[in-house]
Amino acid sequence: QVQLVESGGGLVQAGDSLRLSCAASRRTVYTMGWFRQAPGKEREFVGTIAVGGSTNSADSVKGRFTISRDNAKNTVYLQMNSLKPEDTAIYYCAAGLPSWQVQAVPKGYAYWGQGTQVTVSS
Repeated sequence: QVQLVESGGGLVQAGDSLRLSCAASRRTVYTMGWFRQAPGKEREFVGTIAVGGSTNSADSVKGRFTISRDNAKNTVYLQMNSLKPEDTAIYYCAAGLPSWQVQAVPKGYAYWGQGTQVTVSS
């Protein structure tokens, strides 16, 4: 089992940047995912990074968001640039061993952090 703790959320203006961090309680070879959930909406895929560093991201964030991981620190990052009001959501970190069919859906991940709020004002 692994515990995940997100940090780095906050209130920013449109066009600003934020970097979210997700610290795992132990070394892991899991694929790490980022999801977000806005009020009244379903949890939405943002991106994933495999233990080897290969990444996949949603079309809505490509070119603006970058996922990276530091395996020595058991930490995954989500660098968010050119933020838009529609990026406002609670951002969740997840860990698991999803097959490619479920890599972009929440059920593919066994472990979840508590989430961190990101609010982008216009």
